Amino acid sequence: MVLAGLLSRIAAELALFAGVGFLFFAANDLLVDLIYFGRVIWRAAAVYTRYPRAFASALPASAEPRFIALFVPAWDEAAVIASMLHATLERIDYANYRIFVGHYRNDPATAAAIASVRDERTEAVAVDCNGPTTKADCLNHLYDALVAYEAETGRWADAVVLHDAEDVVHPLEFRVFDRLIDRAAVIQLPVLPLPDPHSRWIAGHYCDEFAEAHVKELVVREAVGAAIPLAGVACAIARKPLAQLAAMHDGKPFAGNSMTEDYETGLTLGALGLKTMFVRLPAQPGSRGVVASRGHFPSTLGAAVRQKARWLGGIALSGWDRLGWSGGIGERWMRMRDRRGPLAALLLFAGYGSALLWSQIWLAQALGAPIQARLDPRLIDLLALNGWLLAWRILMRACFTAYAYGIAEGVRSVPRLVVGNMIAILAAARALSIHVGGGATRWDKTQHVFPAELPQ
Repeated sequence: MVLAGLLSRIAAELALFAGVGFLFFAANDLLVDLIYFGRVIWRAAAVYTRYPRAFASALPASAEPRFIALFVPAWDEAAVIASMLHATLERIDYANYRIFVGHYRNDPATAAAIASVRDERTEAVAVDCNGPTTKADCLNHLYDALVAYEAETGRWADAVVLHDAEDVVHPLEFRVFDRLIDRAAVIQLPVLPLPDPHSRWIAGHYCDEFAEAHVKELVVREAVGAAIPLAGVACAIARKPLAQLAAMHDGKPFAGNSMTEDYETGLTLGALGLKTMFVRLPAQPGSRGVVASRGHFPSTLGAAVRQKARWLGGIALSGWDRLGWSGGIGERWMRMRDRRGPLAALLLFAGYGSALLWSQIWLAQALGAPIQARLDPRLIDLLALNGWLLAWRILMRACFTAYAYGIAEGVRSVPRLVVGNMIAILAAARALSIHVGGGATRWDKTQHVFPAELPQ
């Protein structure tokens, strides 16, 4: 009886802690939903009634297309880099660009794969040290190569675009950047992970998360005046702001010791008072497809945990130290949302732990054990309220996933919430361990796969 009483008390305290935290997070998410749908209604009533919707395919070609430099950092990417480069060169509907591909001197397989792509629009850039360093360090070497190319040829880039070695670049992407880069220092296009039929649950949960983040979250972020963080792919940085960053950091525009240099770049440029923009533009009339970067995400538990730990550690832990808190209310609110990952993981752990303990207590009661354990009525009310808010959250996740990927994936997103929660808990533990140990100092990348059939 004493043990049962102790377990019921622990379960109740865990439930209270998780319940209060979940209520705060749910109210926060609900506010994001309200702002998003309010903006959708306003644009439908005040904008699209006066102006026609824009489509990337209808953008007029520039008389003199801007020179765009594409940076592709690569470490241990021999399996995908040649396919990625061939696909990009064949698909891009744009005339004036050059691809700078970074590789390390102790990675001859990747160097050979890059060299196999014999095209004058590509330039292999050797990092003169053994890899891996950090992705940011590789990007800084690519920036140096661009500066040297500009000085040698007199061709000055108007924008620098970032992509990873496994990305499927949309054919109209550069055309969008060409038309909009003079309006903002940073332009971020959506990222839509490719569904993996062999990893419906682990790889699939990325589809759910990016569907909400890159359909709703970044739209709200821009609406409240917060800076748009870069995703590291499908993003363009105007050349002058990038040079400004380089001048501030001894010629190195990207934070060389950061694991989330892309995130920091967007927020740093926003903090300088420069405009950052998220653009979700339909590719053509009559299609729900948008100009976005596609690609396969980790399909195994270990790879997903490592990737999420890198993101969480760089944004929520190191990012807090490096970027601090600045800007207006909207900026501070979004930084708070960015950094809630460790607390969210702790709340999830407490919630699942409480549910497990209560299930064992009730099972013992059902089997006739003389245990008296009841939930406090106030705790029941709190859990009931959280239940309704959770139902709304599940509905939103399913709807946004269905909008981006179809009804089948929308339905799958519901049980995938549990998978995502488990990955988040494990990733938070790994990120905290790395942070306490001094932080990551090298590129902890995962193995990549390039799709055999390219999406349109």
